[in-house]
Amino acid sequence: MARRERRSAPAAKDAASEPTTVDAVIDGTDFTPGEADGDMFGGTPARKAQHFWPSAKRLLGLLRSERAGMALVVALVVASVVLTVLAPKVLGQAMDVIFNGVLGSQLPAGVPLETVIEQARASGNEQFADMLSGTEVVPGQGIQFDELARLILLVLGMYTVASVLMWAQGYILNKLVMRVVYRLRQDIEEKLNRLPLRYFDTRQRGDLMSRVTNDVDNIQAALQQAFSQLVQSGLTVIGIGAMMFVVSWQLALIALIALPLSAIIAGVIGVRSQKLFAAQWKNTGHLNGHIEETFSGQEIVRVFGRDREMLEEFDRRNDDLYRAASGAQFVSGMIMPAMTFVSYLSYVLIAVVGGLRVATGNLTLGDATAFIQYSREFSQPLSEMAGMANMLQSGVASAERTFELLDAEEQDTETPEQRMPARPDGHVEFEGVTFSYSPEKPLIEDLSFSAEPGQTVAIVGPTGAGKTTLVNLVMRFYELSAGRILLDGVDITKLSRAELRSQVGMVLQDAFLFEGTIRENIRYGRLDATDEEVIAAAEATMVDRFVRQLPEGYDTVLDADGGSVSAGERQLITIARAFLANPALLILDEATSSVDTRTELLVQQAMAALRTERTSFVIAHRLSTIRDAHTILVMQEGRIVEQGNHERLLERRGAYYDLYQSQFMAGRETDGMVAG
Repeated sequence: MARRERRSAPAAKDAASEPTTVDAVIDGTDFTPGEADGDMFGGTPARKAQHFWPSAKRLLGLLRSERAGMALVVALVVASVVLTVLAPKVLGQAMDVIFNGVLGSQLPAGVPLETVIEQARASGNEQFADMLSGTEVVPGQGIQFDELARLILLVLGMYTVASVLMWAQGYILNKLVMRVVYRLRQDIEEKLNRLPLRYFDTRQRGDLMSRVTNDVDNIQAALQQAFSQLVQSGLTVIGIGAMMFVVSWQLALIALIALPLSAIIAGVIGVRSQKLFAAQWKNTGHLNGHIEETFSGQEIVRVFGRDREMLEEFDRRNDDLYRAASGAQFVSGMIMPAMTFVSYLSYVLIAVVGGLRVATGNLTLGDATAFIQYSREFSQPLSEMAGMANMLQSGVASAERTFELLDAEEQDTETPEQRMPARPDGHVEFEGVTFSYSPEKPLIEDLSFSAEPGQTVAIVGPTGAGKTTLVNLVMRFYELSAGRILLDGVDITKLSRAELRSQVGMVLQDAFLFEGTIRENIRYGRLDATDEEVIAAAEATMVDRFVRQLPEGYDTVLDADGGSVSAGERQLITIARAFLANPALLILDEATSSVDTRTELLVQQAMAALRTERTSFVIAHRLSTIRDAHTILVMQEGRIVEQGNHERLLERRGAYYDLYQSQFMAGRETDGMVAG
């Protein structure tokens, strides 16, 4: 990716204004797109958190492509819940068999139950008589163990089948959620490839990585666990509620008192925790961004002795994350204890009222036992739903960040109208080109010039003059505000970006190599190149001479930073990569600025071979490297103030002469100091 001019970030915020309360943590993490978070190390832009329900609805919408699988999952859950709900009723019947058997064995055999009840009332034992009237006791008959065994086996079978069904739905749900997340990652990757460079200029790589990795993993966990648990718990609440009304509508009304209380608790605490979870994941992105910067720029940090400052910045961001995360966990953690307290209140009322109804003969002991179990199972899914709210809130907060990325404005839609020949001549023409990164600050205005095929055009000027921006416009990394750029007479906006960039090779100041072998890094320029073509490119660009000295040769494995070779050797490999691509147009952006003088000679020889018979744009601060350029463009504040070859520009004694003299005098002073 080409090096780009950076815009200054806003001034640092006063440390005294940092949030110190839960409310401040929430308010302190709202950002506007394109703005930094206000510290010296740059920030992560993010929009204000969206409403929970739109984001949750969109999150569930990801499952729309798996409708058949989701229908099967729901069917399995329904079947499992039905069996689980009916089991306590059957278990209550088993309790009645035991109770009736124990009670019947204590009554005289052969006497009708009605007679026993009348005798009890006659003796003044009204409560015992009322209890007997509500049973199916057979006087003189003990426990029917055959019936008891049948009911117990039936209950065991129901629970076993229900468990198998729940395992099956969990297996299927995991499979389809993995497919959904797989497609989501694909969508994110494709989205990143469609985003303009302007988007990456205003965001930290660490935050983007957090959205692509941490947030997506969190979404996966929410879909796998929270969804399954919420569906199961919701259906269980409905099923148990229905069975409670079947057993005793009076007790059912008492049990339902817990519902509005639970809803109020979940609603109040849930809204609060949603904001805190959003703050948590934003601060996670900020911390990741700082860590990524620290690791990537470790040498710079050590050189300037900024270890303490980087550690202090880490501590600040880590503290922000700690406060946001602890606040989110504290608030969401209040849901379960509150729901449990409500369920205990309901349980006490049901136990008292149920006991009274059994004593008065209005309810059997088995039904009372089943209802108490229902009441416990009724509160359990409510508590589980409240517990899953923790994960769901966190998942929706991550979904908001992911959807923000997916909804980001893309680069202009391509409508290619023309095609380039297989090998363009390389004639480049700028006609009235105007461009700025922001409307308030013009950069390039009404710029016109042309580069003939095979010519080398050098672009020089002070930092911020627009040199790199100029070649980025050729690559269509940014779109013009006005004017047009022609390649062999074809407006580059009429070409697809892929076709245009296939004709252009770039060698940047920062020599980026991929993790892999030297052979693979060179072949990256043209993936279908043979080994012979790779070696030929290496020989032409001075790479072969040092690769042959390595133990593994071209199969030497490089890490992502190319740490096993020197800076100059990394640069030579990138030149070989561009040479192998065989572009019609070449862009060299400060390709020799990071190497020593001796290595610079090798790099210049390699670049000379690379520039042969192709139009080249060379951006350079070292004017000694572009003396042989056919045309030199001197830029200041986005304008070409001078153009010509080296000798003519020196004769004019203008801006180029001043630049050259400043470098020449600085070089002489340096040589004198060394000699002294």
